[in-house]
Amino acid sequence: MRTVRDFSSPTIAVLGGSGLYDIAGLEDREWLTIESPFGPMSDQVLSGMLDGQRVLFLPRHGRGHRIPPSELNFRANIDGLKRAGATEILSMSACGSLKEELPPGHFVVVDQFIDRTFDRKKSFFQEGLVAHVGMGHPVCGRVSNILVSEARGLGIGVTDGGTYLAMEGPQFSTLAESNLYRSWDCDVIGMTNMPEAKLAREAEMCYATVAMVTDFDCWHPGHDHVTVDAIIKVLMDNADKARALIKAVVPQLAKRDSLCKQGCHTALDNAIITAPEARDPSVVEMLDAVAGRVLNG
Repeated sequence: MRTVRDFSSPTIAVLGGSGLYDIAGLEDREWLTIESPFGPMSDQVLSGMLDGQRVLFLPRHGRGHRIPPSELNFRANIDGLKRAGATEILSMSACGSLKEELPPGHFVVVDQFIDRTFDRKKSFFQEGLVAHVGMGHPVCGRVSNILVSEARGLGIGVTDGGTYLAMEGPQFSTLAESNLYRSWDCDVIGMTNMPEAKLAREAEMCYATVAMVTDFDCWHPGHDHVTVDAIIKVLMDNADKARALIKAVVPQLAKRDSLCKQGCHTALDNAIITAPEARDPSVVEMLDAVAGRVLNG
């Protein structure tokens, strides 16, 4: 297993549905058990080689979709991927659409988030070691640009940029909530990308989201006419497109030969505010993967 502080060459992690790792050409498959000081991950991590590039896959909800959104151990998932060597994370996420022009089957490469979750641990840092990372631009523009370009090359309907409203769940929105989020000019709504994006930034990893629309949220007048069979068909079609997109994107991401010029790999350079003599050694030890580059450098 490679060192967690080696960013010079990429290892690409995919967070998403259990079927996304079933990609033609994925070789040397091995399920890895990664121990994290933040508790158990959603599942083992599948490591494989795709066109000569190491790729990691983590079923976000566990194989068989066992874990609901609000019970995901986001910190363990991100920390564990970092320990496995991940430098870039592709988040492939099913979502609802808040706009007529983003129909089921459409992809949105998100560039902003509004976090409406309230029952989740959102930072690796805590009493004894305080840090504040910048989140003005919460995704990696370099990775996002590659995703958009390759999606268009595959003929996938994709929108470059959009705001993802992250809600708690597991229940879906009320009609009043859905209309409120539409009034905020949000584009898609989901339950999993926060605090995922915040934690990836704290862990100094490039992070980008492909929001895969499965249905219109309850605001749409035709919502009540959508059948379960229709939604499942969209999910299956989206998974096929997602696998094709991952296969196309990986060789492009593999070309990186230096630290991310967007600053993702150096996000902690000026973030830690606690004086060295005041840092809790037990917290420092827990953050050996997430922040070891700056704490032990």
